[in-house]
Amino acid sequence: MSMTRFFLWMALALGAVLHPALVFSQDGISPQRIVSLGPINTENVFLLGAGDRLVADTSYCVHPAAARDKVKIGSVMQLNIEQILGLQPDLILATGLTSPQQVAQLAAFGVRVAHFPHPSNFDAICDQFLELGKLLGLEARAQDVITEAQKEVRAIQQRVKDLPDKKVFLQVGAHPLFASVESSFTNDFIVLAGGLNIAAGQKDGRYNREKVTAQNPDVIIIAVMGSEGGIGGREKEEWLRFTPISAVQNGQVFVVDPDLICSPSPMTFVKGLEQIVSLIYPLEED
Repeated sequence: MSMTRFFLWMALALGAVLHPALVFSQDGISPQRIVSLGPINTENVFLLGAGDRLVADTSYCVHPAAARDKVKIGSVMQLNIEQILGLQPDLILATGLTSPQQVAQLAAFGVRVAHFPHPSNFDAICDQFLELGKLLGLEARAQDVITEAQKEVRAIQQRVKDLPDKKVFLQVGAHPLFASVESSFTNDFIVLAGGLNIAAGQKDGRYNREKVTAQNPDVIIIAVMGSEGGIGGREKEEWLRFTPISAVQNGQVFVVDPDLICSPSPMTFVKGLEQIVSLIYPLEED
């Protein structure tokens, strides 16, 4: 590839990354052939009622159930560019894990690419959902969903506001051990549930069990990809060896569905938050 062509690709990619609204449909025609490159985007398309427009997604896109029946164009990080182009999409929804080179390749072939980076909090989840609604010509539907989700989150906050503080460790990666940190939306699951994230002050999510032991959380929640294959259970068994931790002593080590916690739309965020609250405050919530 020539350097001139490479930089052209990169310029096109950056345009999509920085200004997703600039790839809005031409002549006011809403996109009808959408390819999603990640689970959050897939869930959001279905939540907007546009699942019939989705022609393909990734092997990680399993929610809702109808997403499993779509053509699979690879994993989140390993994409079949030729297959994607062969589907003749009029909009591709990239994620924070889509490589800039892949975005550039797709954009260079004249395909509109909208890039939605990893959201930093619940507000960012809602903002991205609204942006997608605009791209699909479904802004009013998107706003209705956001309003309902925000209402339910406020109700949960009201319910837990007077409950005692509890220290929480939310594990989102196993090898290496990775924690939910303040720069990720997963931190909001803890904060909005009324808990204290012991890893909130960390810029880097890489952690170790000795540090967790020293911080002595009241609750440990494990939400790691591959839990359906037993990774979550094995991680729980490993934590149970660290008997000085209060969460271990009190039986407060839990494995949760990573698809619910790590890839939420506005409404699945609410479902995930409800689950986190029930784990942090099981007695108070009964």
